[in-house]
Amino acid sequence: MSSVLLAVAANVPATPVWNPTIGLIISICSFVALLLTLKIERPMVGPKMPLLPMSIPAFVAAMCFGHVVGIGIVLGLTNIGTL
Repeated sequence: MSSVLLAVAANVPATPVWNPTIGLIISICSFVALLLTLKIERPMVGPKMPLLPMSIPAFVAAMCFGHVVGIGIVLGLTNIGTL
């Protein structure tokens, strides 16, 4: 079992070290996800956010989705060698 894990681990590409460019990419993705959240059918279900026209669960979901998309973009750019 451990030899299989070692063989798989040998083929994993290196992930980039954090830098401001990566932070900017993830921040932009989170902001776009937040803007898309305003278009959902019922964004006000649950406890409300103090300053935004959406609920706390919708805000948390948007931030999670933005981070997942941002990480995918960062890993994709790293894989093709542009980041």
